[in-house]
Amino acid sequence: MSFFGFGQSAEIDIVLNDAETRKKVEHKTEDGKKDKYFLFYDGETVSGKVNVTLKNPGKRLEHQGIKIEFIGQIELYYDRGNHHEFVSLVKDLARPGELTQSQTFDFEFTHVEKPYESYTGQNVKLRYFLRATISRRLNDVNKEMDIVVHTLSTYPELNSSIKMEVGIEDCLHIEFEYNKSKYHLKDVIVGKIYFLLVRIKIKHMEIDIIKRETTGTGPNVYHENDTIAKYEIMDGAPVRGESIPIRLFLAGYELTPTMRDINKKFSVRYYLNLVLIDEEERRYFKQQEITLWRKGDIVRKSMSHQAVIASQRFEGSSSAEKALAQAKEDSN
Repeated sequence: MSFFGFGQSAEIDIVLNDAETRKKVEHKTEDGKKDKYFLFYDGETVSGKVNVTLKNPGKRLEHQGIKIEFIGQIELYYDRGNHHEFVSLVKDLARPGELTQSQTFDFEFTHVEKPYESYTGQNVKLRYFLRATISRRLNDVNKEMDIVVHTLSTYPELNSSIKMEVGIEDCLHIEFEYNKSKYHLKDVIVGKIYFLLVRIKIKHMEIDIIKRETTGTGPNVYHENDTIAKYEIMDGAPVRGESIPIRLFLAGYELTPTMRDINKKFSVRYYLNLVLIDEEERRYFKQQEITLWRKGDIVRKSMSHQAVIASQRFEGSSSAEKALAQAKEDSN
């Protein structure tokens, strides 16, 4: 961004130290498009350079100080004016004075806590960014650079199967079973559906994955339901005693980890919705919440030892040593 006025202008550029080697991932922007951003994890250091380029060599640029900030914030779309910051770190790069030539400033935010996953939803956005600022009397010069944060987990110690029944007295009795209740984002949902009693003519049956985003508190609570996937189980009438297997691959869908009460501002939950439609177009359905998590075995490729420990600390799961041992095993 440039500042024009009083004979001198400047541009700011932020460059990460490991920009050439750090992984980039796609992330949805507010307008629904996808851009690529540098990927970070909880506990990783964020370091780089701030380049200040003067537009008119030989003319000086007076300033009230130069700084860089690392910010994590939540923005609720119905409350646009308020940005709720949960991480705010500042490094002063230069005291008030003047620049007579273009200059580069180094910065480092060590082992930064990044407790939540980056998220862009229907009504809320959680983002992390660097912001460099040249303070001026009349108009500041600043530049922002967004990054993406992923939160990692280890395999949940308790992961019980789901068994449920759907029934209409004397008409329909169905039992369905899923192999577990917690799935990583590249997992496969495996299950079975048993027809114990069928006295209505079912013509269609499907499983939907529904994402429910909840924002706000009290009277200002907003719910947004989004059907992420539809998986057809059956087209035609089942008979009593029949069982139908289910195998639903999650890797092909746009999913995030389950997020519960993030900074007391929003939640993102996922549900399996079993839908039956009879010949008279009546719909019967049963919903069951599942937990989604991001598998941590990618640490061996792109995550520092420090970030592994921080990830384990945040998730509250088994010790970091176990995760590191698992990562080594997987890589062998």
